[in-house]
Amino acid sequence: MGNQATELFFVFMNYDPEYERLLRDRSKKGADELDAYLSNKHNQLLARLLQPNTYKKRNSLAIVDGFSVEVTQQQAAVLRSAKEVRLVEKNQELD
Repeated sequence: MGNQATELFFVFMNYDPEYERLLRDRSKKGADELDAYLSNKHNQLLARLLQPNTYKKRNSLAIVDGFSVEVTQQQAAVLRSAKEVRLVEKNQELD
């Protein structure tokens, strides 16, 4: 990534009918399927938009169809421009 510092951002996705369908299944199997679906979906988005080994995905957030990722400001701008992305927000540390 050169000398650009990375920061933690939260990325929230646009409406996804498959996510909504999987979210309705409250069973253990349904939760596992939702987690696997979101992790794969988020990983694919990052792999498509950003260079390998230039970011660090922290986790997927099933309750909101989003994920946290350590990226540069420039990479955050790339994520913001993706049609699948609703919002990219920098983590705000509370003192």
